[in-house]
Amino acid sequence: MEIYVKTIDIIKAKADAVAVGVFEGEKKPAGDLAAIDKAFDGAVAGLMRRGEIKGKAGEVNYIHSLGRIAAGGVLIAGLGKKKELTADKIRSAAAVACRSLISKKNKSVAINTLAAGSSVKIEDAARAITEGAILGVYNFRVHKSKKDGNNNTELKKLTLAGVGRGDTKKAKRACEEGKITAEAACLARDMVNQPSNHMTPADMAEIAKKVAEDNCLELTIFEKEDMQKMEMGALLGVDQGSCQPPKFIILKYMGGGGKDIELALVGKGITFDSGGISLKPSNKMEEMKTDMAGGASVIAAISAIARLKLAINVVAIVPAVENLPGGKAFKPGDVLKAMNGKTIEIISTDAEGRLILADALCYANKLKAKRIVDVATLTGACVVALGYITTGVMGNNQKLIDGILAAGKETGEYMWQLPMFEEYKELNKSDVADIKNAGSGGAGTISAGQFLSEFVGKTFWAHLDIAGTSYSSKESGYTRKGATGVPVRSLVSLAAALSKKK
Repeated sequence: MEIYVKTIDIIKAKADAVAVGVFEGEKKPAGDLAAIDKAFDGAVAGLMRRGEIKGKAGEVNYIHSLGRIAAGGVLIAGLGKKKELTADKIRSAAAVACRSLISKKNKSVAINTLAAGSSVKIEDAARAITEGAILGVYNFRVHKSKKDGNNNTELKKLTLAGVGRGDTKKAKRACEEGKITAEAACLARDMVNQPSNHMTPADMAEIAKKVAEDNCLELTIFEKEDMQKMEMGALLGVDQGSCQPPKFIILKYMGGGGKDIELALVGKGITFDSGGISLKPSNKMEEMKTDMAGGASVIAAISAIARLKLAINVVAIVPAVENLPGGKAFKPGDVLKAMNGKTIEIISTDAEGRLILADALCYANKLKAKRIVDVATLTGACVVALGYITTGVMGNNQKLIDGILAAGKETGEYMWQLPMFEEYKELNKSDVADIKNAGSGGAGTISAGQFLSEFVGKTFWAHLDIAGTSYSSKESGYTRKGATGVPVRSLVSLAAALSKKK
């Protein structure tokens, strides 16, 4: 999608259609909508008086222009109440507007800033509109053998119109940043939406290779023999039941100068999770192709960090394996040894994500990363606690956690901190090993976080459980049905904030 910023009035913008916003409770057209109303001989005001245009968030109304303005049609997007407007609500409004317009075969759209008269800054509005447009019209049609009507229409051109001359430079920069972060989120969506026979560990490694080539990143891929030499027994235990060779993927971006790794992003890469010997129920097992969403997120995030040329050194680490039953599969009761020498009693082979992350976290520590953030579709318990709306956050450093929460607030990716009291460690005590891989006594998300904490030492660390937020069963705002791309934009925002604090 091509993105442009122009000072041109919305009624003069040459596009298939234009989109403008209206606030809930407004009695008559204002700003750009007033200009459109004048061109339409008061038709918009009439619709508002009759209550057909209410301005509620998510509402859209479409009017054919019949040659009265340069564009072929006008979409009026509800923004909700003016005093409650945020960048995230603009992001959603832009997504709904653009999705509605492409359903009418429009391929080029001009949109006003949607923030006139509100407290939202022009650069924040520009970034949000760009992200909303790209995320909102996203479709995954790779395996469709036939064209599917309106869903095949693509938005080719988006113009942000009516920007003041003094705001053009910062609006352009914000649009460029929004395009990069949204495209990164779409990369993660593409990876997670792929069926597991098209997204094996080797396929993840190939995507990482392309990301490295496109962004001049340093790439290292460890094979099974390398993992054996490094004694990654926890990861290799999970791999035992699969015929797909495991891959340990490392992408490095050194934009901050020096050799120190300031941020390590570690992502769970289970490309299919059957539960292993502790087999999952068959109902919705097909969704277990998404268990590599954490790995997809960190690969996508580092691609955006590189494209934005952030002044920070970042490494993305993805242990990629399948978890399948078989004659060689690991079993409940087995004891595995992680890279740091810690032994693990296996209670459930369906608590496998924390096992591959254990070795990945050890490796991040080996690199002497200053901060580690791991991302994983780790526990069903997190869905029970927070549903499909909010990501659970835990860790050992409040400053890092606060940075992540701030990034989530900025991007509209909801996050909530869960407690990590010492008493929760009791849940993971084992009679036969140093630790067991599945806690007892409830608090499943927290006990999983406590498990991971055993492998980070004193390094500043935070854990994001995206079990509920990485995939959506319905469409809403800029979220499409399927993979969401959460928390790619938050990880990029965190890296940007850290780069500015150097």
